[in-house]
Amino acid sequence: MTRSLAASTLALSPAAFAAAPPADGRQFYELRKYTLSSGPHMGKVTDNYVSEALIPALAKLGIGPVGAFRLDYGNETPTLYLLLPSSTAAALIGLDARLGQDAEYVKAAAEFNGGSTEQPAFHRVDSSLLWAFEGFPKLHVPAKQTRIFQLRTYESPTHDAHLRKVEMFHKGEFEIFRQSGCESVFYSQTLIGPRMPSLTYMLSFKNLAALETGWDAFRANPAWKKLSSEPRYSTDTLVSNVTNLVLSPAPYSQI
Repeated sequence: MTRSLAASTLALSPAAFAAAPPADGRQFYELRKYTLSSGPHMGKVTDNYVSEALIPALAKLGIGPVGAFRLDYGNETPTLYLLLPSSTAAALIGLDARLGQDAEYVKAAAEFNGGSTEQPAFHRVDSSLLWAFEGFPKLHVPAKQTRIFQLRTYESPTHDAHLRKVEMFHKGEFEIFRQSGCESVFYSQTLIGPRMPSLTYMLSFKNLAALETGWDAFRANPAWKKLSSEPRYSTDTLVSNVTNLVLSPAPYSQI
């Protein structure tokens, strides 16, 4: 399984890999993180940009549905996360250049892109290029009553450990999450981004109570206890750091 997962990453030349949709239908995701600051100006300008300029322009390029999520807890608030799904990596890598050729987008984004040093639309934007797991190839849009999203990133100490952690999901974690009431949105490994090797996935819940209940059920699941007890999948050797964020969808989020 590990050799299969590793080989799937290298099956195409770099140019073909970026331009052609993978034969297995796996999507690519750009995960953007906009660091903001408290105050009505910055949040309003960024919200208007994403809802009125970026999302309509992305739709014309075949990129969507777009997820827009606000960080609810933690010392990095306020922060806005965007999830951009695409069938090819090239569509995401060359995105800014194509957006700049769209006159309607340029006009709608003028206030956001014209921010001054004294009154910027955002402080910084960080971006990662992700590739969907083979066993969960496409984004799943949860039911509209979902109000809580959990974004989790696992960093691994070595590439081999990373591949074994990815393998672990394919050996049962997808189904254990389903049985536990944790609705899966996407699973991915990082192709370009900070703190590699790493994987990132997202779960959704109706509320915080459902999140806690779901994870209690996951940890108590006999299948999880059996899987995690296998020496090959010892968490201590596979994961060196976990980032866990609780997010809520912005009013204009399509996810």
